[in-house]
Amino acid sequence: MVLMTTSALPLKQIARGKVRDIYEVEGDRLLLVATDRVSAYDVVMDEPIPSKGAVLTQVSAWWFRQLGDAVKHHMISADADEIASAVPALKLHRAEIAGRAMLCRRGTVFPIECVVRGYLSGSAWREYSKSGTLAGEKLPGGMKESDRLDPPIFSPATKAETGHDENITIDRMREILGPEATAELERLTRVVYTRGRDVALKRGIIIADSKFEFGRTKSGDIILIDEVLTPDSSRFWPADDYTPGRPQPSFDKQPLRDWLDVERHAGRWNGEAPPPKLPTEVVDATSKRYLEAYRRLTGDTLRF
Repeated sequence: MVLMTTSALPLKQIARGKVRDIYEVEGDRLLLVATDRVSAYDVVMDEPIPSKGAVLTQVSAWWFRQLGDAVKHHMISADADEIASAVPALKLHRAEIAGRAMLCRRGTVFPIECVVRGYLSGSAWREYSKSGTLAGEKLPGGMKESDRLDPPIFSPATKAETGHDENITIDRMREILGPEATAELERLTRVVYTRGRDVALKRGIIIADSKFEFGRTKSGDIILIDEVLTPDSSRFWPADDYTPGRPQPSFDKQPLRDWLDVERHAGRWNGEAPPPKLPTEVVDATSKRYLEAYRRLTGDTLRF
């Protein structure tokens, strides 16, 4: 497949994120293109990760198909031939969009990331270990790292000026969105996470936590948007290796983070751009993690 760090399609590009390029499509639609860019510690690496963009897009598409009866979503199609047929300007660009592009309904994005935590890990564990709280809310005492949270905790976040996620309370979310929208987004978040957690567990994957984004269409529908339950938006742990009381291995860019940690501790990288050049073995190991997550989850190999 085509290895892509930056897309260049004959459509109006309206945004570029760390991973995705977003294009405007006639008819109140968007084209989301997941490149093979990879970021760690808020720095985008120079080297792309083979198949990463396709894994993120096709995992999301797989989940949207599983979740269609539970939540409205933005996906129209993630099939390159269907997209090219629906958007004639892309007919000569199939190789560039194959696997990595998703044609979507457009909506106004809620300015909140809907985070749900089923296990005590990451920033949640760091806060708990210091103060016994999560986003300022008290949790039971005596919990260990990676312990299961039952029921899962809804922990919304918003963006700080620096671009880092900031955990906020549900009361603060109500101040931003209003009580009705807050209640509905929490309900949908719990429905999607619970369904995803249960499906993934049967396939040997623990989804420890995840973040979701929602939008509202012109007709007023609240829809699930962006990516959903991918190795980038969620922590995927192998269920057969789960042991509370320690960090867990994960199906994502862990090999990249581990290598960067060594570089930082050795004083060869200061944690800011420009990033160090990634060794081939780190790129390959990271690519294999993403592909294995897709295989375990869907029971199939990635093809398009």
